[in-house]
Amino acid sequence: MTPPAMLGWFGIVRLGFVQAALGAIVVIATSTMNRVMVVELALPAMLPGALVALHYAVQILRPRLGFGSDEGGRRTPWIVGGIAVLGLGGVLAAAGIGLMAGQPAAGIALAVLAFVLIGIGVGAAGTSLLVLLAKQVDPGRRAAAATIVWMMMIVGFVATTVVVGKLLDPYTPQRLLAITAAVAAAALAISLIATLGLEPAKLEPTQLTGAEPPAGRTPFATALREVWAESRARRFTIFVFVSMLAYSAQDLILEPFAGSVFGYTPGASTQLAGVQHGGVLVGMILVALAGTGWRGRRIGSLQQWTVGGCVASCLALAALACGGLVGASWPLRDNVFALGVANGAFAVSAIGSMMSHASEGRSGREGVRMGLWGAAQAIAFGAGGFAGAAASDLARAAIGTDGPAYALVFAAEALMFLAAARLATRLTAAPAVRHPSTASTAGAPLASQA
Repeated sequence: MTPPAMLGWFGIVRLGFVQAALGAIVVIATSTMNRVMVVELALPAMLPGALVALHYAVQILRPRLGFGSDEGGRRTPWIVGGIAVLGLGGVLAAAGIGLMAGQPAAGIALAVLAFVLIGIGVGAAGTSLLVLLAKQVDPGRRAAAATIVWMMMIVGFVATTVVVGKLLDPYTPQRLLAITAAVAAAALAISLIATLGLEPAKLEPTQLTGAEPPAGRTPFATALREVWAESRARRFTIFVFVSMLAYSAQDLILEPFAGSVFGYTPGASTQLAGVQHGGVLVGMILVALAGTGWRGRRIGSLQQWTVGGCVASCLALAALACGGLVGASWPLRDNVFALGVANGAFAVSAIGSMMSHASEGRSGREGVRMGLWGAAQAIAFGAGGFAGAAASDLARAAIGTDGPAYALVFAAEALMFLAAARLATRLTAAPAVRHPSTASTAGAPLASQA
């Protein structure tokens, strides 16, 4: 049986619509509902913070979800099913917020269940979507594919916040529930249409892996041990965790830093975040153009861009540390834009590398690998924001002056990015052994190559 055809640009854009649909539901749950709980319901900010952290924590299930798609041989049912679960979680979260005003305990309990479903839905859809891209996108297009998909997710964020922001005024719990249900239904419809025909109606595992089907079903625990025993998969997992910890640790402290050290107003600091996001888009586009080829010639490999993005992010954060010591005369906007460009280049090249490495190692384990990396990313992202904020509080309490305290935290983040760059250079140090089949070794972990 011949493997499924490679996706062209139109197919990549179709998967980008799925990512946009996913982002549309997530941004309502993590942004709009956050504000409603804190402002309209006057609940402690800790509550939405804990719910968002919960949806990240649940994504530790990503390897198991990826394993399910490996066993079934098809990715699109997991993508569509994940969007459906995500949408259900979003609707239940809106319903829980409606209950919180009169029955706080019942509302919070429903919201907890809802955010568990949101985490499962994101994990199932996001993991399988990346595996599908990894398997059906030509290597020369992977950087551009990552850029297209992630830019469309950002478009989904922006479009949803604009439309929902207009429709939600004046706020009522019923209006929030109706809007969330409409967005969830639209996201599911878009995902169904976008994935229609991307895979054959009946796809055997051999069509995805190019290997003979394994003799008998391998337990998930065994499959996970097999993947963890692969030197490259293990190294890439550690790299993802360290780099995403550094990437996310700046999220919750950049705007307070601009306000307390540089005197930015809330509106000005929000605009500063926009400058950073603009830089991220520039960095993503830069890597996409370089990876696809300029006048027929590609500029740098994905690994080189990943290392370079980490080093550039390190330098930009070190510059922010200097800004904390220098004060108001520092070119903060230019520095933040440079940080965004470096972060965007790192993020897209790392995602492209993830797609490239997904098939390296024991065949038929692409979903487990991608799930393992996705779980590392989610855990690091959830922990990074909290760690950055907590570190800034501790530093300010210990030092007593805002500028040097923030400088110390940014310097620590810069060192984390430098460590991530070092890890990225070692990803090709030991070639992964590709096993033609799991039939003869099912149940036995691979020997460590580290």
